[in-house]
Amino acid sequence: MERISTKSLERELSKHPLIDQAECYKTPSGKVCVEVTQRIPILRVMSSNGENYYLDNKGTVMPPEAKCVAHRVIVTGNVEKSFAMKDLYKFGVFLHNNKFWDALIEQIHVLPDRNIELVPRVGDHLVYLGKLDNFEDKLARLKEFYKKGLNQVGWNKYSRINLEFSNQIICTKRENKK
Repeated sequence: MERISTKSLERELSKHPLIDQAECYKTPSGKVCVEVTQRIPILRVMSSNGENYYLDNKGTVMPPEAKCVAHRVIVTGNVEKSFAMKDLYKFGVFLHNNKFWDALIEQIHVLPDRNIELVPRVGDHLVYLGKLDNFEDKLARLKEFYKKGLNQVGWNKYSRINLEFSNQIICTKRENKK
């Protein structure tokens, strides 16, 4: 045990893509203790430019070879890393920390103008968020609409729910197929 270098062990552990922080030390009785803090994936990015990575709970990129098996919200479309690490990261943390939204939102699609569409796990509709500004307010309105609106008329009545503008929700009725 005396030959084990705790600093070398820390360096080697810190190289692993799923480890955020490693601390190694020896106790007075000669035991080697290892404390590891894991990186927590928040979003899975699969950009149309071919980039494929996770964003962790600190907004840092985790490579796909990190072999995460976490089922996270998938981000698709025109995703630039700088946009993902700043704006989408904040949005992803909000979703991750909110049980309702974490369970409901399956996919975030980034349009070329950085407007956002959401794909929920329930219902057959898209949610158009527009820009990410005021996303907390937009999602609060959507939650109320889900409770008071869609629960009354049905979850598949609309093909698109637009939250872009303040104090209103614009819905596009699903076309009846003949």
